[in-house]
Amino acid sequence: MSEHALSQPAIHLALKHLPSWQYQNNFIVNSYRFKNFVQAFEFMGRVADYAEQQNHHPDWSNCYNKVDISLTTHELGGVSERDFKLATLIEDLYQQYYLTK
Repeated sequence: MSEHALSQPAIHLALKHLPSWQYQNNFIVNSYRFKNFVQAFEFMGRVADYAEQQNHHPDWSNCYNKVDISLTTHELGGVSERDFKLATLIEDLYQQYYLTK
């Protein structure tokens, strides 16, 4: 079975499992805040490892203690299951290591 971009109803349904994420302009997006720049940069390094393992890389930016992440599957022209898989890994990482710090 080939991979495909998800319909908007399917995206909104999947987002119910990731309540801090939103659908905007053909991306699923989230912003994370940290105690300081070092913690934000450490988080980005860990996410980079996940992304590299999946060969699926986020569009993102960092400003001091804030990391903005946008996910889409560019070659499919929309959000796919790969985006939700990476978003789930990112969310789990944040919840486990950074939310309580």
